[in-house]
Amino acid sequence: MDRDKLKELYIRYNLDKNDVYKHQHYIIITRAGIEKIAAKENIAINYEVVKCEPNFAVVKAYAKKEGVQIETFGSALKGANYKDGNCNSWYVMEMAEKRALSRSVLKLTGFYELGVFGEDESDDFKKSK
Repeated sequence: MDRDKLKELYIRYNLDKNDVYKHQHYIIITRAGIEKIAAKENIAINYEVVKCEPNFAVVKAYAKKEGVQIETFGSALKGANYKDGNCNSWYVMEMAEKRALSRSVLKLTGFYELGVFGEDESDDFKKSK
């Protein structure tokens, strides 16, 4: 991980200790941090529902910033544990959308290439209390 590049991005997006935390092997950006970055970069995102079932959803996100456009996906599978799914919420469509948003923003701004993830991308990434 390029710590200088990461520090530069933190400063550029005015991220503070409430927006970022370390989780096992990864650096995680909170929901609020993702929203700060998206607003600062004026990232436009449109979504397409690929699949929506009671326990499973997939959303495709089309994100654009300054002429650069990407497509990425977010998904959520309701399960009692990670052997059965990747989400313990009944709001699978909303989780899929949040995951697609996080991935879009982090990919467009260079965080993904540094191994940084959004807290919504996995229930495992939630900050411990």
